[in-house]
Amino acid sequence: MPEQHAADRSAGSPAAAITQLLGVIAALRQHCPWMGALTHESLVEYLIEEAYEVVESIEAGSEEELRGELGDVLLQVVLHARLAEEHGRFDFADVAEAITRKMIRRNPHVFRPDGTLQDSFPATIEEIERTWDSIKNTERAGGRSALDGIPDNLPALARAQKTLDRAARAGLELPETQRAGVVPAAVDAATEAELGALLFAVVAQARSRGLDAERALRGAVREYQRRAGGTS
Repeated sequence: MPEQHAADRSAGSPAAAITQLLGVIAALRQHCPWMGALTHESLVEYLIEEAYEVVESIEAGSEEELRGELGDVLLQVVLHARLAEEHGRFDFADVAEAITRKMIRRNPHVFRPDGTLQDSFPATIEEIERTWDSIKNTERAGGRSALDGIPDNLPALARAQKTLDRAARAGLELPETQRAGVVPAAVDAATEAELGALLFAVVAQARSRGLDAERALRGAVREYQRRAGGTS
């Protein structure tokens, strides 16, 4: 396999492409000192960076950049799987099989438990979301909250909106600003606690109108940078 790294992929199949990529990474881990020194911990910053670059390419509308950035994210997945394989824990096939089983299990409107397709697919978006949440809650360790599992390291606005989405679907109490449709006043916060409450209210209001607060702020920052930097 390593001798064929530079060869064009003749079959054009996803399986062949993945097999070749796995072989390339295995060879690099063995023969490249830099790659060989990588750990799960040292890769974290690259995974986060590559994920944000995918977001940037999507929002820029560049298909060519998106293809490349998705490849960079895939590289991170393959590297983490390879590290685990080297320590006898799991490999890339285990990762792929686990997510496949999860997709089958959480989408009973499409799949039977054995993975075959249902005869019809009548579910609405709302029904699909309710079923997904119900199955996910069943999978959680006993007694865990519907809000558990939201990553602490998400950007604050994104984490706030994710929390509100989960709370709404679980029937939990929402902030007064969202329940009453109150639009927060202009920023007038004397402490970080007051500012935090105001920002959370902004996110709640954005969510109630179907807006993405994190994406909106990214767009506003880009527009400011364009204007302040004098770029077109």
